[in-house]
Amino acid sequence: MKNFKLIIALVTLTSIISCNDKRTRQLQYMPDMYVSVPYDVNGANGLNGEPVNSKPVAGTIPRGGHPSYDIPDTNEGYELAKTTRTNPLEANEANLTNGKAMYDIYCISCHGKNGDGNGVLSQRDKFSGIPNYKDRDITAGSIYHVIMHGKNLMGSHASQTTYTERWQIVQYVEKLRSEL
Repeated sequence: MKNFKLIIALVTLTSIISCNDKRTRQLQYMPDMYVSVPYDVNGANGLNGEPVNSKPVAGTIPRGGHPSYDIPDTNEGYELAKTTRTNPLEANEANLTNGKAMYDIYCISCHGKNGDGNGVLSQRDKFSGIPNYKDRDITAGSIYHVIMHGKNLMGSHASQTTYTERWQIVQYVEKLRSEL
C-alpha cells in the first residue's frame, strides 16, 4: 500500500508539472547558456570597458592566405598590372601541368586548345571577337589582372581559382602564346 501511494503521488506530480504552460520559459538551469552576453566587436565591451580591437595588424596575411590584390578594375589598373606584376611561381613542369588542367576547365571553351580564340563557344557563334593570344600585347601581370577582374565579356575567375592556380594558368597561357 505504501508503494501504491508513492506511485500515485509521483503520477500526480508528473502530470501537474507536464501540464503547465509551455509558452513561457520555466526554470533555467544555466542562464548564461540561454542568454549570452553580446559583444560589440569594435565597441567598449573589452576588459574594464576599454575598446576591443578586432582588426588584424597592418601588413599581416591570414593563415593560408596570400597578399591581397589591390589593383583596381580600371584601364589604369590594367596598365599598372601589365607593367608591375610578375609571376612569383617558379616555372617548372608541375606548375605548367596544373596550369594546363585549370586552363582546360576555365579557359578552353572560349580561348581554344591553342589559345587562338577558336574555342567551342566561338565555333558555335555564342561569342565573337575572342582574342588570339598572339595578337595581344599581354604580360603575366595583365593576364593575372584579367583573371582577377575579367575584361569585356569575360567575367572574373577569381572566385573559382586559388592564388596559386591563377599564376599557374598565367604560366600556361604564356607557354601557349610562345607556341603560336
